[in-house]
Amino acid sequence: MPPSPFTVHVADSVLDDLRVRLARTRLPARTPGPAWAAGTDPDYLRKLLAYWADGFDWRAREQALNAVPHYRADLDGQLLHFVHVPGVGVPGGPAPLPLLLTHGWPSTFAEMLPLVPLLTDPGRHGGDPADAFDVVVPSLPGHIFSDLPSSGPVTRPVIADALARLLTDVLGYQRFGAYGGDIGADVTNWLAIRHPDRVVGIHLIHPKLPTTIDPDRPLSAAEQAYLDRRAVEDEVDGGYSAIQATRPDTLAAALTDSPSGLAAWIIDKYRAWSDCHGDLERRFSRDELLTVITLYWATGTIGASFRTYYDYPHNPPRPLITVPTGVTLTIEDVGYPRELADRSYTDIQHWRDPTVGGHFLPLEEPDLLAGEIRSFFRPLRRR
Repeated sequence: MPPSPFTVHVADSVLDDLRVRLARTRLPARTPGPAWAAGTDPDYLRKLLAYWADGFDWRAREQALNAVPHYRADLDGQLLHFVHVPGVGVPGGPAPLPLLLTHGWPSTFAEMLPLVPLLTDPGRHGGDPADAFDVVVPSLPGHIFSDLPSSGPVTRPVIADALARLLTDVLGYQRFGAYGGDIGADVTNWLAIRHPDRVVGIHLIHPKLPTTIDPDRPLSAAEQAYLDRRAVEDEVDGGYSAIQATRPDTLAAALTDSPSGLAAWIIDKYRAWSDCHGDLERRFSRDELLTVITLYWATGTIGASFRTYYDYPHNPPRPLITVPTGVTLTIEDVGYPRELADRSYTDIQHWRDPTVGGHFLPLEEPDLLAGEIRSFFRPLRRR
């Protein structure tokens, strides 16, 4: 069945209800100590909520989102939302390479939109038209406008298979490239594992750690130092993941009913994981932050977005990935030694150590990331 055109639209009644809830917000007192040390700063949150209620123009943001074509595809009763923008290549030259861009959490498809013109029409943005892509940006199952599967755990391989069907069965592409960050990076890994005949190459900003360590190849000092640092960070910042993985419905009951709670939960991560040096609006405008939050609020999908955490134990061990791989590290992974990545990926053809930009790199540094993606896939187009 061909995909159906889709328009982003939130009913007036939903927006009216949101304003009523915002007007009745009760905020806590800040825990003693530095701002943000115990989570989202209530003083900052108060200002953001006031702007959400009286200054934020959702209709303008909605119009901007609809500047690209949206669709939904029916995959055995599961509706999968995606953006699909054809590339502008060289007249008479090879067709643009299809490229799948997959987001993570707490992201949405909107995070990828700054990349779209840079990848679909590089000739208009200082690049080579021969590097053009047909870009496909899905919403992960359970996120925003995409349904959760009706049965079975929502594992990374299950999502990868759904996205492969979207690219091949629905859109008719036989070969394609894939990019991902965070959860999207692991989904991209599984695309390469389960569909190596379809996947030209994968580009990641969050290469995954090996599931096992070869006893005949002990960890180097650099590898051990990096893993030790990650373990400390997980102790400090792992609470969100633990509750989403163990009590998702309890948390979802609060966040689905309270716009202030939803905003606090999401912006805490945008500040902690980005390259903003503690100043959230150094990297993101209030409109960008509230676009993400409003999409989750209006669709009521924050609880469904936790499903991949709750179902994570059902993921099988990840085997070695053999398709060509490109890596662009963010500041989250300072000290990530390439030799550690070589334990998971056997054909790393592009590697960039972290310099700038964090977890939300498509929003933070779209020009840098687009250049990295174009460079990595350039030689693969000829294969």
